[in-house]
Amino acid sequence: MVAVRNGLSASLAALVVLLAVLEASPGMGLAGWATGLACGVVLCIATGRSASNGGVESLGPADIVTLTRATLSCCVAALVASSFVGHAATGILVAVATVALVLDSVDGRVARVTGTESAFGARLDGEADAFLMLVLSAYVAHSAGVGVLAVGVLTMGMARYLFAMAGWVLPWMRAELPPRYWRKVVTATAGIALTFAAADIASPEATYVALAVAFVLLAESFGRDVWWLWPHRPRETAEASREATPVRLSLR
Repeated sequence: MVAVRNGLSASLAALVVLLAVLEASPGMGLAGWATGLACGVVLCIATGRSASNGGVESLGPADIVTLTRATLSCCVAALVASSFVGHAATGILVAVATVALVLDSVDGRVARVTGTESAFGARLDGEADAFLMLVLSAYVAHSAGVGVLAVGVLTMGMARYLFAMAGWVLPWMRAELPPRYWRKVVTATAGIALTFAAADIASPEATYVALAVAFVLLAESFGRDVWWLWPHRPRETAEASREATPVRLSLR
């Protein structure tokens, strides 16, 4: 076990070292440094606040793996930002994203083996997944240019955040969802599809198919969650919804 503050400090220090290593590549620059450090600071603040709110004082083995994955995602964000100003390093970006995806299949197993599963760890894992998808989708959408593909890819990356934003307007969507392993499968599939598209190693047709499959799976997964939340919303919300339903007049 590692104290939360020590773990976050180590994460930020490791990020600085990784960014310095990446600077030696042709794909890093000032934009990358600024983005990577900003993401790292936000990661530390958000994780520390979540731990404090949940009464978590130390990070377990699985939490450390997830935090490492989130730190690598900050490096991916730095490389994506650099690519926007003409310093593309696709090979390195794909390699770092691949390591992060591999670790995504490790933290859950570590938690189960060590008996350290927790709500805090699950939240950290979900946010790490969402952030990696967001930065990868930004890279793929930027490469695709303006069009339906770019919009679809960005929607994939922002799915988790759009769902959270909907909860600000509809409180019943903020309710806790039951655990479902399929969400993890869908998220991993989407991450792999985005990394595959970022690598640009296949024909456009194969890339479109991979992204389309990931998009459909994400839509199904989030749609199923909404479908579950709607009938389980608080009774007063359901009654208010019925009262607010307008009366439809028949003109026949």
